Amino acid sequence: MYLDNAATTPVRPEVLEAMMPFWRGTFGNPSSHHEVGEQAASALADARARIAAVLGVRTGDVVFTSGGTEGNNLAVKGISLGAMLARGRRHVVTTAVEHESILESVAALERLHGFEATVLDVDDAGRVSPDAVAAALREDTALVTLGYANNETGTVQDVRAIAAVTNAARVPLHLDAVQAAGWLALSGTGADAITVAGHKLGAPKGIGAAAIRGRIPIEPILHGGGQERGRRSGTEDVAGAVGLATALELAEAERAASAARVGAARDAFVARVLAAVPSAALTGHPTERLPATASFTFAGTSGEAVLLELERRGIVSSSGSACAAGSDEPSHVLVAMGIAPEVAQTAVRFTFPHDLTVDLGPVAAAVAASVAAVRSAT
Repeated sequence: MYLDNAATTPVRPEVLEAMMPFWRGTFGNPSSHHEVGEQAASALADARARIAAVLGVRTGDVVFTSGGTEGNNLAVKGISLGAMLARGRRHVVTTAVEHESILESVAALERLHGFEATVLDVDDAGRVSPDAVAAALREDTALVTLGYANNETGTVQDVRAIAAVTNAARVPLHLDAVQAAGWLALSGTGADAITVAGHKLGAPKGIGAAAIRGRIPIEPILHGGGQERGRRSGTEDVAGAVGLATALELAEAERAASAARVGAARDAFVARVLAAVPSAALTGHPTERLPATASFTFAGTSGEAVLLELERRGIVSSSGSACAAGSDEPSHVLVAMGIAPEVAQTAVRFTFPHDLTVDLGPVAAAVAASVAAVRSAT
């Protein structure tokens, strides 16, 4: 059973069907000024409008990207550099539990452009206080950037309260919504920029979007042909854009029902694991978390060893972010939450699909057996 959906998801049949014509019949370059190109441009414009409707932004705010990493780079670097050039601002606020694409983008601004970053602490559930955000703001703050929901623990930030703080200070707020898409409302957050990735919700890898409000100056990070109104050069992936629009619309239509069903199954699974596995601990916020995420530490084990035991029993899961796979370092997210490094290295994450219907009781039993096997071998 595949339970690593936070890493990637299979392409939905409806998405594949919607994309297929743009690989063959309507394959034109949307920048070409002839009939085939204009057909592609029309499809791209339609996809942009559909995505904007789900995100609650203007159509022209949507910039197509290659995925969440590029989208976060564009939002963090593009908005910050735009503020530097327009108003001389060189300060960015983020948190210690962000995805590497945010943290490394912030580090690049410091290293290459003389920015100063304030990296806020979080509580033991992984949440940042809106008051801490307010206290970190300065006259030269160019951007506040953080994840709507954490990719490792599923903890959801109080983004509307944080947006109230940034809006009052007239500082742009960027939300990395790559994990939140399909599970949480993407419109009405109060954010000025939001990023999503197709492969987290049934579209292919290699397509994403960054929606950045038109009033915000953006310095592009990819230069060339001036596509996407000069904000992101490169020939657009029309099929991918259509697939992303279809996947987002499907996810939004199913969101409430999926969240209720999967969340209930997740809660039962968590209760079974905690009851069956001595010293198991749930990481992240107990209630303000994504419905499809359950992350545990199993003190006295190796997370990688538990994963291998689970795979022998037919369960595919992960130790955390796929973008940090292969690293020997403990999760920076868990360490920032106050979990000891040696315990953080025992983490195992289960993330469930939107169409989950099976009983997770056997999975909980497999977790208990896998942890017991690892402990008996050490």
